[in-house]
Amino acid sequence: MKVKKLLLFLLFIFFSLAIQAQNGDQMLDGIGETALVARYPLLEDLQDWSRNNLHGEFLAGEAVFEHDENFLRVLSFSKENMGYMRIPGETIEGLAALSISTWFNMQSTATGQVLFDFGASERNRLSVRTLIKDGQLHFQTIIVNEGALIGSSLTAVRDLYQWNHFVLILDPASNHLWIYLNGVIIEEISVEGLALEKALASFGPNNKCFIGRGIDQENSVLDAYMHDFRIYRIPLNEIQVKNIFHLSVDGEGTSQVNVQEKSSDDLPKFDAHYPQLYNPYLTDVADIEVKTSVGHLPVLPRYLKGVYQEGIDGPLVRVLWPAPKDNRAVLHEGEYTISGKIAGSSIVPKAVVKIVDAPVPSTGTSSLEAFELGQVRLDTDLQGRPSKFIENRDKFIFTLAKTNPDDFLYMFRNAFGQEQPEAAKPLGGWDSQETKLRGHATGHYLTAIAQAYSSSNYDTALQAIFKLKMDYMVQTLYRLSQLSGKPQKTTGDYEAEPTKIPIGPDKTAFNSDLSKEGIRTDYWNWGKGYISAYPPDQFIMLEQGANYGGQKNQIWAPYYTLHKILAGLMDIYEVSGNPKALEIAEGMGSWVHARLSQLPTETLIKMWNSYIAGEFGGMNEAMARLSRLTGQTVFLETAALFDNIKVFYGDQGQHHGLAKNVDTFRGLHANQHIPQIMGALEMYKETGLSQYFHIANNFWHMVTNDYMYSIGGVAGARNPANAECFINEPASLYENGFAAGGQNETCATYNMLKLSRQLFLLGKNPVFMDYYERGLYNHILASVAENSPANTYHVPLRPGSLKHFGNPDMKGFTCCNGTALESSTKLQNSIYFKDRDNQSLFVNLFVPSTLNWTERQISIVQSTSFPREDQTRLSINGNGKFTLYLRVPQWASEGFSIMINGKELDIDGAPGTYVKIARQWNDGDTVEYRIPFQFHLEPVMDQQNIASLFYGPVLLAAQENAPRKAWRKVRLNAKDIGKSIEADPEQLEFIIDGISYKPFYDTYGRYSVYLDVLLE
Repeated sequence: MKVKKLLLFLLFIFFSLAIQAQNGDQMLDGIGETALVARYPLLEDLQDWSRNNLHGEFLAGEAVFEHDENFLRVLSFSKENMGYMRIPGETIEGLAALSISTWFNMQSTATGQVLFDFGASERNRLSVRTLIKDGQLHFQTIIVNEGALIGSSLTAVRDLYQWNHFVLILDPASNHLWIYLNGVIIEEISVEGLALEKALASFGPNNKCFIGRGIDQENSVLDAYMHDFRIYRIPLNEIQVKNIFHLSVDGEGTSQVNVQEKSSDDLPKFDAHYPQLYNPYLTDVADIEVKTSVGHLPVLPRYLKGVYQEGIDGPLVRVLWPAPKDNRAVLHEGEYTISGKIAGSSIVPKAVVKIVDAPVPSTGTSSLEAFELGQVRLDTDLQGRPSKFIENRDKFIFTLAKTNPDDFLYMFRNAFGQEQPEAAKPLGGWDSQETKLRGHATGHYLTAIAQAYSSSNYDTALQAIFKLKMDYMVQTLYRLSQLSGKPQKTTGDYEAEPTKIPIGPDKTAFNSDLSKEGIRTDYWNWGKGYISAYPPDQFIMLEQGANYGGQKNQIWAPYYTLHKILAGLMDIYEVSGNPKALEIAEGMGSWVHARLSQLPTETLIKMWNSYIAGEFGGMNEAMARLSRLTGQTVFLETAALFDNIKVFYGDQGQHHGLAKNVDTFRGLHANQHIPQIMGALEMYKETGLSQYFHIANNFWHMVTNDYMYSIGGVAGARNPANAECFINEPASLYENGFAAGGQNETCATYNMLKLSRQLFLLGKNPVFMDYYERGLYNHILASVAENSPANTYHVPLRPGSLKHFGNPDMKGFTCCNGTALESSTKLQNSIYFKDRDNQSLFVNLFVPSTLNWTERQISIVQSTSFPREDQTRLSINGNGKFTLYLRVPQWASEGFSIMINGKELDIDGAPGTYVKIARQWNDGDTVEYRIPFQFHLEPVMDQQNIASLFYGPVLLAAQENAPRKAWRKVRLNAKDIGKSIEADPEQLEFIIDGISYKPFYDTYGRYSVYLDVLLE
């Protein structure tokens, strides 16, 4: 008896730790967090433990949770209870694949008991229910689409009163249905044609999702216990299913953050002799010599000139160099040799590195600056058609104009215990009642309406709408901020000091409970200047070591949310001059300084390197900017407290890190760290300290060379198994990337564009604008739905993928739904730049638009149908002497031509540069600039036969009619790949082997962006 009690106690401890470890980690049983749609542990409530807040409810009865020797607490379904569980219909909406996992313990052999039933009606449903066959209890799985039975299976169940682990997997890419029982595959059924895809497509937000009852059988009663019901958006594989099973049974499996173990979900393998694009024709690559300063790893060129045979004019050769994790090789003057690799070739290029005692190369000192949004107007193209820029802008700006600001203020009023206006409705998604990131969308909203106001001067009525919204938002937030740290009444206790905030009323510790019953609203104790959509507990808990997750003792990136709010307030201040917007930001900045300035460096290092919990967005950028706007150096000091010392400098002694060109971010969460780099660059601009510039510059070159997908996205790892992470080893995208849960988090590209833009303004290096064009056209423009402002979170790039667009009505935001508001209200912000003395104009992008250069009393009209044509025309209205810089894109391998007033200019220029034209310009002058397009391939660095096809700057996607498991194979002419392609350039429509290819930004169905290319 004593032994049994001891075992039960140990089991209790194990499961408590296992549950705590699993919840909120980026990993759950070795499966990336982004693959998880919903998880209901069913321990004490029907809450969804994923970050999607798809909470369940119990109907026709009261949810009863009972003690269980195996799982501590479980949900009971019974005849006496007569109730059932319902989860939101959106849980299964828009899924390209589906896996359902749950534990059950049957208490009756009655036929017709329903484990779960998802769908709209008998004609479109996925149902699992009991029946008796040959005297034994079975589960019958039924998939019906438009009244047709497309899949059915029978699964024998163990005896009553036994726990069973049931997994159902639907994979349209292979047209298979699998059933696992207790970690072992029981059924495998092949389904013809597109049936599974059509079945999944029939599930929408208004479908019924019942657990324990059929959607058409009110009297069907499940008599069973249930535990840990999960829904995934990917087809789980055998190892993943076994991990789920064994972790619950005997503690096997993993649930760790940043697991470096390879995912079992491997892509197709290619043997060493498989032709990899041009490399079979490669005969030689010359060795190189580079210099570097003591302590700084060398900057090695990723592309070298190669020698090809058989008359092949091959591209530069991609070399894979080793990526040390420290700088011990360069601590003293001397010389050493590095050997590189070329995927698909036995040639070994070498680099001789000479370490010299000399200053690190100079940092950026450019005097370039951007135009205000209102100075650049987007125009229709030469045929009078709206460009993609106008299409996307209008989807967002007109929907934004219809939004109710009170919806975005709802959770702020809720946190402060204030009454809601009658028409106010809470947002969903990551801004719902109990979500610990709530308020983040409000920050994006502030920025978006500021940008919409600034750029909508072409429509005064529309601009007035955004002015009213800005003023209302600021006034409400100002009133709330003035409540913090001040007495509720003329007398009474209060705490104005941010460092002395007490534990909430009726609580025993700081916690992140935001439920209607549990949220603290004692704003008078929160410290002067505090403003957020939740109480200050999450900030305090972060200092105390809380990790990321959905429980009351866990948090979700409090400084990330605060950064969005502060940035939005400062954006409004800068476009409207509203002093209250700056006053709110100043008050919160002082609150942050008070708390962070008292913490030891070791605590800050731990905080900023805590997965997601310590994600602070660009707080360093915001504080540096606040210092500039207010003139208060204390905010610059606060910005420095956000230095991610481990990533920036390696350690407190600043021995290596990004500042010395060491890759310290491999395997880390991408969008947690990119904004930190933006902050480092802002710190450089405000302090002049060169290490901040090197951090940003080194990071950018590493990311775009060693982690980037063809669309410009930089995240999506199979190793570690998290679609939001950088791969664990640089330049191994094929081996460790292409996560099944998606790639290319859209807000990561949003931040990479911001970083690229700022680096170009500092250094005028054209490589930054080459990336900007790539990411803008092939990810940001491609991230928006066809007929609404719905947009992508991840953009998957596996064969036969499908974009999933969300938030069409701006009612429920993820992080990427938030940055989409910003991206699509500032699309014109980098077409033109100027220098501060207004003597030079840079034309960076070829977009139909009008620039009002007010400082020179000159306007410039850019007339083009680019990229439907390969030329643009600049018309000068006004007179003056200035230098015009025209960008020559890196892809412009066929040369270019420039005519001024109809006369061709004799001028040199190479791809990846700017052409300089200095002259006296007169009213009516024209510049006609032609850059012939050509087809080119962008291969994956470590498996080069897997490549994307571009036409000029435009990524072309094969239009697929079904999911795929294998890469689409294409054969192209090795000497001129264009000869293998039927082309209609004006329509941007192309055909290869009978398959249509379109721009990725115009692709809304299934697609293949990467192809398996054979050159012959």
